[in-house]
This record gives sequence, C-alpha cells and structure tokens, in this order.
Amino acid sequence: MRSPTASDEVARRERFAFGENWAQFLSVIGEDRVSAAEKSLQHLLKRSKLDGVRLLDVGCGSGLYSLAARRLGAAVHSFDYDPNSVACTLELRRRFTPDDAAWLVEEGSVLDDSFLDSLGTFDVVYSWGVLHHTGAMWRAVDNASRLVAPLGMLAIAIYNRQPILTPFWVGVKRLYLVLPLPVRPLLTWGYLGYAGLASAAADMLKGRVPWGRWRLHGDRGMSLYHDAVDWVGGWPFEAASPGEVVAFLSARGFELVSSATVGHRHGCNEFLFRRQADLARSPA
Repeated sequence: MRSPTASDEVARRERFAFGENWAQFLSVIGEDRVSAAEKSLQHLLKRSKLDGVRLLDVGCGSGLYSLAARRLGAAVHSFDYDPNSVACTLELRRRFTPDDAAWLVEEGSVLDDSFLDSLGTFDVVYSWGVLHHTGAMWRAVDNASRLVAPLGMLAIAIYNRQPILTPFWVGVKRLYLVLPLPVRPLLTWGYLGYAGLASAAADMLKGRVPWGRWRLHGDRGMSLYHDAVDWVGGWPFEAASPGEVVAFLSARGFELVSSATVGHRHGCNEFLFRRQADLARSPA
C-alpha cells in the first residue's frame, strides 16, 4: 500500500497547504528579503560567513533561508515534506544560483528514518518553525538532532506553549481546515486586524512609527501576510516551553549556546545548540 503524502493529507484536510502559501510568497522575494534573511541567519548562528560549512535545511519551505545560507558560503542540502515547498526552493535556486552544484534540493520527511539514514551528518542543522508542524514534534526534534555532527550546531525554532492560548489556536487551526476555501481568508484578515491594531498601539506607546518594524516582518525577510496565513492555518500544530526544549536536547548531548524567547506571547522561541563530541545519548 502506498504511504500517504503531504498532498494526500492536504486533500483530506488533515494538513495545511504550507507549500501553496510559500508559492505565493515567492512573488515578493527580492534582494531586500534575501539580505534580511542573511543577516538573521548570521545573528542566529553567531557567524558572519559559512565558508566550508555543510548545512542541512530541514523543512526548507520557501527556500529563502537555504538561499541565505548558500550566499553566506555554506554547501546546502534542503529538503521538505511538501512537494510545493520543494518546487519553491528549486525556483529560488534557479533565480539566484542557477546550476549550483553546492545546493541540493529534494523531497523528504524528517519522520522518515530510511530517508534520514541516507543523509549523513552536517556541521549545521537548521529548522526554523518546522518541527512543530510534523504531527510528531518530539520525534522530529530528536531525528533532526541525530543529523548534527559531533561539535556541530542545531538551530531550531519551536512554537511557544501557552496554557490557555495554545488550545485556543489548536481550535482555530482545525476550524480553518474544515472551512470552505473562500471563507478561510476571513480568519486570516481577522487575525491580521487584531495583531495590526495591537502592534500599532504598542509602537505608539513606545514612540515608534506604527507598523514600521513589520516592514520586513521582524527583520527575518518574511512577509507579514503570508506568515499570518501560515499561523492561522498551520496544522499539524504543537508547542513547547523553552525549558522543555532545552531539557529534551540536553538529555541528548546538546549544550545550549543561545536562545531568543517570546516570553508569555505566542510565536517561536529560537535556540542554538552545540552537540558534544561524545555521541553517547541518554535513553529517549
């Protein structure tokens, strides 16, 4: 029997069409967003250049951060479960680095052990805002960590768990998937309206230009609208506290290098870990 694919799950309304959203995002990617992504990656990895680094982008999405890593000098291996995301990444490679032998793009799942066994290990494993969308977050985190070479780095971002609001957003995302396609944007625009007013009020209270900091969506090079679609509709969906993430990876031989957390708000907590030289791991 054929194993289910991302397209099958989308058709059954069991998964948000992440790749379709990224395909629309491609139309707004230009040098400004690529440059912002490069700066964000430099800040996260604490490195200005990635020359000589082998980087694995787990769940490459639009391919923007794979491109940023490649332009910083890394040899990049990108993969995604969603074939439309793979197509987006291939299109970005065609646009910006055509015929680039140092950037490999393929379809695969971080939950597929046989696929992961074929990859080997990497100096940097990068997975921003992906592993909580697999339907098996902790297994995905564990699998991604196994792809890090000794003394290599693991850079991940995981949705922040909130005792009250996380269950609320689970309900919103499940509602989004069962709604007719023409109605779904109403949820997105409702969220954008709320978030936009809250952001403008906070900016004015702090003496900033309203919405000015959202021009490149927090300087990551992303699109506020497409990120909002992803946030409202993004299912599967799980979340974890910063302490849970650190404890889970510490038990697997990783040392926390740095983190940037969102406090009590929703959004992604960002982590950079270094794998110890000793590959011995605690029981899962």
